[in-house]
Amino acid sequence: MKFIEKATLVIYSTIMLIVSIILCLLVFGWLDMGLAGNVVKDIITGATSGKIVLGLSIIFILLSIKCIFFDSSSKDKSLVREGILLENESGKLMISKETLENLVNSVALNFQSAEEVTTKVELDKENNVKVYVNLIVSSDAIIKDLSANLQAKIKEKIKIATDLEVKEVNITVKKVAPKQDEEE
Repeated sequence: MKFIEKATLVIYSTIMLIVSIILCLLVFGWLDMGLAGNVVKDIITGATSGKIVLGLSIIFILLSIKCIFFDSSSKDKSLVREGILLENESGKLMISKETLENLVNSVALNFQSAEEVTTKVELDKENNVKVYVNLIVSSDAIIKDLSANLQAKIKEKIKIATDLEVKEVNITVKKVAPKQDEEE
């Protein structure tokens, strides 16, 4: 379908170029208005040429309506925003951003030092995955070790579960939770 759209755009642009040149020639007086009118009249009133012009006009009207109201690239853009579309010989698989975020949350909550986790996943057209994790950690957490282990584990888990490479895992420690005293 994209080839047909491109070919139609070339033809449409060529016709618009010719019409624009003819209009410029008429405005500057370099082309006789009567001659141009007779040529157009002969093309439109001719039996065969009139049907060709009518058919082309209908095709261009329909294609214009399609291009104005039904943008073919909007589907691809929405899929990129929703998740990653993977294809193989057996079919298609859509992995949503929410699925990836839930996967990251489950990995992070398996760490004892992580008390609360919020995750955001960004995807681009090349299926690059960037993960942003916000953590509230316990007071006994060793943040440097926790973040390094968490980054490695998130990359590993997403690779195993989805076969996607994670480009970045960015961790923000928003807060260290106060130590809760044990009641006696």
